[in-house]
Amino acid sequence: MLGLEWASALEAPNPAEIALTPAEARRSWVNRAHESEVLAMYRAVRSVEDAPAPWWLRALDRGRLPSRAAGHAVEDAVSELLSSRPGWVFVPWVDLGEVGFWEFVPSESGVYGPATPTTVQFTSTHTGWIHLVPAHRGPGRPQPIDFTVADLRAQIEDIELIA
Repeated sequence: MLGLEWASALEAPNPAEIALTPAEARRSWVNRAHESEVLAMYRAVRSVEDAPAPWWLRALDRGRLPSRAAGHAVEDAVSELLSSRPGWVFVPWVDLGEVGFWEFVPSESGVYGPATPTTVQFTSTHTGWIHLVPAHRGPGRPQPIDFTVADLRAQIEDIELIA
């Protein structure tokens, strides 16, 4: 039952329009309820089963992020940068609990045919909170590159040229 309650806490009501940024997708209980309640419930679920969660909640649980607001600030800084640049699109369709990612659409058409586009993903695996996944095609999974918001801001033009 706890797992079912957690899944419900992660689900956002279906709006008429599609979220264009992570901020527009913050409609679920985990994004609105008191932070201590969210963390307590997440820990309770994790004690009995694997629990999907947004990257910022995993980081908060591990003591690597000071607050949910700090995680939202990272998402908002990335959104501010990428939404103002042509070719970048927010993709909200991800696994339950995940935030979504940014995709550089022009990089879908690789030199040798269609490619998986360059993406910017949020992560709890390092304290820069961003993974840059270069455009790629063919078998195998590309290695994400650890990034920060400052790295992204400083290198965005080069990233777009390479794509």
